[in-house]
Amino acid sequence: MEIGAMVIAVAGVAGTLGGALLTQRGAARAKRREIELVRAHDEIRENQALRRSCYTELNRDARQFTTALNRHLHAMRERGVEEADRAALDAAKDAFRDRYSEAQMIAPDPVLAPATEVHHALTAVYGQVKRLERGTPGPGESMESAVAAQQGIWGPLREMRAAMRADLGVG
Repeated sequence: MEIGAMVIAVAGVAGTLGGALLTQRGAARAKRREIELVRAHDEIRENQALRRSCYTELNRDARQFTTALNRHLHAMRERGVEEADRAALDAAKDAFRDRYSEAQMIAPDPVLAPATEVHHALTAVYGQVKRLERGTPGPGESMESAVAAQQGIWGPLREMRAAMRADLGVG
């Protein structure tokens, strides 16, 4: 009987140790899953913060570029363009270009499509304004057509802003 008691004792000890080991492994697995969930949540939050920052700056710079085009057109009509006017317009264009480049790497397609439309509209008006400024307008280009094109940018800007807000879950 001593062998039977010994077998029972060994089985009891093995069961106790095995149970503790299984409990420990289960707890470690649960902890890993919890850490993965926290990391995924943090990544989502960081991604949304990155998009929010990018969208805020893109919206601001697009509006400032549009406003700079308007001011430049006023200067062309009222007093003539000075170097400070050119520098202000080019600075606004460069800031928008940088933000748009960032958005191309961050924004999903439903946001990027209206942003691209705004980009094309702004660069088209910029080109028209520069050709008028040099006195070499293209066919059909005039101060009136440039003003109308510049004013036409506000609609695509609203669409871009709405797409960005929808992507962020705002309104």
